[in-house]
Amino acid sequence: MKKNSVLIAGGGSTYTPGIVATLLANMEQFPVRQIKLYDNDEERQKVLAEACKVIVAERAPEVNFSYTTDPEEAFTDVDFVMAQLRVGKYAMREMDEKIPLKYDVVGQETCGPGGIAYGMRSIGPIIELIDYMEKYSPNAWMLNYSNPAAIVAEATRRLRPNSRIINICDMPVCLEEIMARVLKLKSRKDMEVRYYGLNHFGWWTSIVDKDGNDLMEKIKEHVSKRGYEEDYPAGQHKEESWLEAMRAAKELLEIEPTTLPNTYLKYYLLADETVEHANKEYTRANEVMDRREVEVFTTCRKIAEEGTSKGYFEVATEHSSYIIDLARALAYNTKERMLLIVENKGSIENFDSTAMVEIPCIVGKDGYEPLVMGSIPTFQKGLMEQQVAAEKLTVEAWIEGSYQKLWQAITMSKTVPSSKVAKLILDDLIEANKGYWPELK
Repeated sequence: MKKNSVLIAGGGSTYTPGIVATLLANMEQFPVRQIKLYDNDEERQKVLAEACKVIVAERAPEVNFSYTTDPEEAFTDVDFVMAQLRVGKYAMREMDEKIPLKYDVVGQETCGPGGIAYGMRSIGPIIELIDYMEKYSPNAWMLNYSNPAAIVAEATRRLRPNSRIINICDMPVCLEEIMARVLKLKSRKDMEVRYYGLNHFGWWTSIVDKDGNDLMEKIKEHVSKRGYEEDYPAGQHKEESWLEAMRAAKELLEIEPTTLPNTYLKYYLLADETVEHANKEYTRANEVMDRREVEVFTTCRKIAEEGTSKGYFEVATEHSSYIIDLARALAYNTKERMLLIVENKGSIENFDSTAMVEIPCIVGKDGYEPLVMGSIPTFQKGLMEQQVAAEKLTVEAWIEGSYQKLWQAITMSKTVPSSKVAKLILDDLIEANKGYWPELK
């Protein structure tokens, strides 16, 4: 079995140690000969990388580990680039959340104006990573889960249509793991799902076990009472804002009871009460900075100082295990069924063929084969058309440097009540994103 060289682009992410640990824990299924980290923030990456160096030395000393800020060194001799950029870091995420909230509009990092702002920052750097990969390792695959995945996916479709990039998101996986625990199954892999939508904007239409027995009704019964809230302490999202989103699935199911919803639909369909319950001074970004950021960096400094990682980063998160499943499917032609963000091209028959949709695909050594989802109902189709228009306008605004199109994109978002409010938010976001966005005319 061929051993793989993996580059984690965005090595300064708090998820990096978990990905490294998961790679090492899965060496039998996905052998690795080399792990590299790349980031443009040398100081931030170094703290995490020094801990990762200890993790690798303890758990798989035969694996070559390195980290760098030099693109040529990073991208040379790699088979997979796992991209997890956060352009502007959490300081800019805080702006993405707090500026819309100032105008009583949902403040969320991937939805509404905040997601559009983040998308405008992310497009250029993702394209830069693709170009580095194609220059130094043209046969590599980029597995991208940098947010906002929908806008990034549309940008790569427009700007690098022939690149070997696959866009993914771990949120449906996280919810499927919750469903599996509710059903007392070993893992989500004991289920087979049908799902369609856009990233952070989708619905499950069928969930069955390996024998084809329906599981939807049992899950719906749980969701109708508690949403996706559970008693089990596992999972990566346990802050109060996330628990609120999990509970909101109960109301989302009432709106559309024939399917099971992605929790992010809360920001579009329950926008007023989301804003009403929001703390405008202390948002999700603040929660993450005060908890996960502090915990991960404190732990990594401790590992580097003590020279041992025992007891830390032992458990894989949904985030890291999913991306390794995808890499394994591509490397060894496993034909695994996975949710990916891909160009529609008729998979959803009555929807824009150029839309980047999130649907099940069969993954093998030549890439992915999307499954046909058929026609979708008027309710979902209408919501998706409005949302995909906002995403496409955002990418057009970035390409053309168009103020008008970005104003239209924010106006188009279901989270925004009027074009007047959209303009007020946009003007504030332009001010906050100086140096990150292209100049708009």
